[in-house]
Amino acid sequence: MTTRQAIEIVGLMKSYGNHAVLKGVDLSVPSGSIFALLGSNGAGKTTAVKILSTLLKADGGTATVNGYDVASAPALVRESISLTGQFAAVDEVLTGRENLVLVAELRRLEDPGRVADDLLTRFALTDAAGQRVATYSGGMRRRLDIAMSLIGDPPVLFLDEPTTGLDPQSRIEVWKTVQDLAGRGTTILLTTQYLDEAEHLADRIAVLHGGRIIADGTLAELKQLLPPAEVEYVEKQPTLEDIFLAIVGHDDPRS
Repeated sequence: MTTRQAIEIVGLMKSYGNHAVLKGVDLSVPSGSIFALLGSNGAGKTTAVKILSTLLKADGGTATVNGYDVASAPALVRESISLTGQFAAVDEVLTGRENLVLVAELRRLEDPGRVADDLLTRFALTDAAGQRVATYSGGMRRRLDIAMSLIGDPPVLFLDEPTTGLDPQSRIEVWKTVQDLAGRGTTILLTTQYLDEAEHLADRIAVLHGGRIIADGTLAELKQLLPPAEVEYVEKQPTLEDIFLAIVGHDDPRS
């Protein structure tokens, strides 16, 4: 992880009519890191991502992605990013390989077939390459969706609530994929409502509330905001997720 900032936001503002969603957001995301943006429904997480990905114009403030201003150089920003939304944007009629080849052709890459095969191997989807995506599990669809978003090797990836609606095993599957991407140097801005997801994945965490960032730091730094914990000895009961994984096994879900 380097010290260069892949994303810089200063005083970002956005309103819908009389409703102010972003009221001066300041944020910095280091290159090669996983940065989690937390917030409840309606906090403005998706609005911020849409502005950063040039899908929406801000009312005020500035934002740069990979060194390019989202307002004055949107084409260069789009060349630097990829966006994966809350629901997998895959064509269910096509096979997994056909989805990847299609995107590679749209990006005008050389040898789309080789690009597709490399990604199928990287995301453990080779055995399902010839199957229609309609037959894929939720976790497989999400992995394919993320694989499609990486065609062209964008340095910055936006994941907007990527595990919404997934079962526990599929969530872990996606978590492993995200960690692998960060290990390869991709900068990831992750929006999520799941606190355990941010705790498990993120190098840094910011909390968006009331239109502003009210906390920003590592998990250890955020824990310092709370009073010292009282030590109590209690019997720890397993969570439902613990029970589920114990029953179905802890094998790598990609296998």
